[in-house]
Amino acid sequence: MARNKRGPAGRFGARYGASLRRKVQEVEERLKAQKQCPDCKKMTLRRIASGIWQCNKCEIKFAGGAYEM
Repeated sequence: MARNKRGPAGRFGARYGASLRRKVQEVEERLKAQKQCPDCKKMTLRRIASGIWQCNKCEIKFAGGAYEM
């Protein structure tokens, strides 16, 4: 019987190897974690595109890392 697909990398199933799926899962968990705005200090920071971040409260936009601010 097949195991349940869990976590962000569960969509890959049995493909690509366990270590690569684990790395993808770690990156996606960091990407989706709540981040604090450096300007207003609220936890409303969101990634708009690769390297572009925006605060939903104060509407400030700035460049940062691709997966982490």
